[in-house]
Amino acid sequence: MSTAYSTAHAETLDPPRSSPDLDVRELEKRTRLMRIITRLIAVSDLGSREIAHRAGLPVQKISDLLAGRLEHLNIDELNVLRSTLELEAP
Repeated sequence: MSTAYSTAHAETLDPPRSSPDLDVRELEKRTRLMRIITRLIAVSDLGSREIAHRAGLPVQKISDLLAGRLEHLNIDELNVLRSTLELEAP
């Protein structure tokens, strides 16, 4: 059995997965915000704990962001982080 046949056959058995959590536009927006925030963190003199404290978020959220675990943060949390860091920008 060829790989092409088995892949095509598998696609007919498994319907495409759709989930409200995987909205492409939402994910793209969160990814853009994550990139902006990580740049702001890189140029900031603040540590993760101080950033988390000022944003009113747990330190683990900052760690998740820096580790690229975007699914652990929602749009509102990312916007709060961005606003907090932009206030600190020189």
